[in-house]
Amino acid sequence: MPKVLIVDDDRTTVKLLQTLLEMDGFEVLIAARGQTALEMAHASAPHIFLVDYHLSDMDGVELVLSLRAAPNTANVPIVMASGLNVEDEALQAGADLFLGKPFEPNKLASILMSLLE
Repeated sequence: MPKVLIVDDDRTTVKLLQTLLEMDGFEVLIAARGQTALEMAHASAPHIFLVDYHLSDMDGVELVLSLRAAPNTANVPIVMASGLNVEDEALQAGADLFLGKPFEPNKLASILMSLLE
């Protein structure tokens, strides 16, 4: 079962994504803050990250840079999502894929699985 860490502080969005991904066979971990995500990444070893650009304690780019700098998460796929046009910034920081919001939540599982293959 692939393990995804969703890093987003919007509870409604997170709950929807968690429900859909669990129905598609993912184990879902949730962090509302970047620092919590870093701690969980080291403790739980997720297979993939879904990171929002806007977090309360840091922006998603900072989180991506931190994940890429750590040996145990340097090669773990990262998807960043935002309603802003920050795709170039996200990809330059090391994200594998950028999703513009709103995105189709029903397609998320197949997007994540394609990055895990």
